[in-house]
Amino acid sequence: MSDKKTFYLTTPIFYPNASLHLGHAYTTTLSDILVRYHKLMGETTYFLTGSDENTQKLVQAAKVAGQDASVFLDGIITNFRSLFAELDISYDQFIRTSDEELHWPGAIALWKKLVEAGDIYKKGYEGLYCVGHEAFITEKDLVGGKCPDHNSVPEHIKEENYFFKLSRYTQAVKEKIESKELYIVPETREREILSLLNEGLEDVSFSRPKTASSVGIPVPGDESQVMYVWCDALSNYITALGYGRDDTLYKEFWPAQVHVIGKDILRFHAAIWPAMLLSAQIPLPKSILVHGFITSGGKKMSKTLGNIIDPQELLEEYGTDAVRYFLARHITPFEDGDITRESFKEIYNANLANGLGNLVARVMQLAETHLEKGTRPEVVGFPPEYTQALDNFEVNRALDFVFLRIKALDQTITQTEPFKLVQTDPERGTQIIFELTQELYAIGRMLNPFLPQMCEKIKAAVIANKKPETLFPRKE
Repeated sequence: MSDKKTFYLTTPIFYPNASLHLGHAYTTTLSDILVRYHKLMGETTYFLTGSDENTQKLVQAAKVAGQDASVFLDGIITNFRSLFAELDISYDQFIRTSDEELHWPGAIALWKKLVEAGDIYKKGYEGLYCVGHEAFITEKDLVGGKCPDHNSVPEHIKEENYFFKLSRYTQAVKEKIESKELYIVPETREREILSLLNEGLEDVSFSRPKTASSVGIPVPGDESQVMYVWCDALSNYITALGYGRDDTLYKEFWPAQVHVIGKDILRFHAAIWPAMLLSAQIPLPKSILVHGFITSGGKKMSKTLGNIIDPQELLEEYGTDAVRYFLARHITPFEDGDITRESFKEIYNANLANGLGNLVARVMQLAETHLEKGTRPEVVGFPPEYTQALDNFEVNRALDFVFLRIKALDQTITQTEPFKLVQTDPERGTQIIFELTQELYAIGRMLNPFLPQMCEKIKAAVIANKKPETLFPRKE
């Protein structure tokens, strides 16, 4: 184990049956901010994201598109990577569950561990299966006979599967959560999962017949079955680190400091995954950060309502830093957040074009005119208000603090009027302008996790003592 402090963060692995939407952009941006912050703190970081590819949804989507599944899949993954690149997502690895070399050995090793623990058994099963969820659901989950999330009638399935003794671990998982050994954030989600645990967990189907699921990892010792979601998908968090093959990264980074997930997959990550790890005698992740959904105009985004906002369109019109800024400051990590094209434009103009962008121009105009070249900026530590907020995953509160500093710096210029003072008291006026650039440099460093491109532009401007081009052109 390395003596250096490590920070391992994961996103969920996303279904590649369609292009990514604003919710995915939020998950990955939130994750990237946390990773960049911990890197800024001098920690050794590892950032994992990826795609969940052993699914019937993918097969169906490829069929609808009239393409071979592998060709369809590669096209979607190219779009994933393109969006992540435009959002400046600094992931270290993109894991693909179809990867037989990197992913499959670890998933198979984990399955065998669960077998050794006596927690895998085979039995007949009959129930309702929702392809959209890639999961079995119950009658009480239905609304008008349909899955409310996908507005589709589930399939009635009767088959023989392997099951995992999830019920055996109800109490143990509950104790880990209550003791904060597995820390669920926010508290509302912790209460939600504890309520579920209090009802008791039922054993879960862990495989499907190969005749029913044409893709997936073969069950060790039974080629007629393929692994179902849990041991295939959830295991990515350790297989990506080399579990079951080369465990160098695994030894350095596991357990993960945080799994970042959406609230719709809380049960999978806070009940099933911990139980699997306990069965396999693998350490649990330290925490699970559960964020809400993004709505538009108070409603779920849908083609019918015409309120879908494509992150690609926002990136093309406003740029990377503007999109990252909105997601970081105006969507809270702990609740649902709302966005409309009108609110985005209004916030962009007020806080970036007229706010941060204008401030950088004002300060650097003064510096370029009145300071000598080669004035080196001072590197100072980060304020506790900033670090405490980010340590608690409150990225919006941390950015609120930075923008209070931006507002205060703007007010200092207005109150001291250094552009006049340099005429009457050159020494005092020059000193104030120097202090303004130092504060701007400090603000730029604090913006590093949120707006990495802007951070570099501010740093370059202060070091070169030169006013940059317009950073956030106003939108009419």
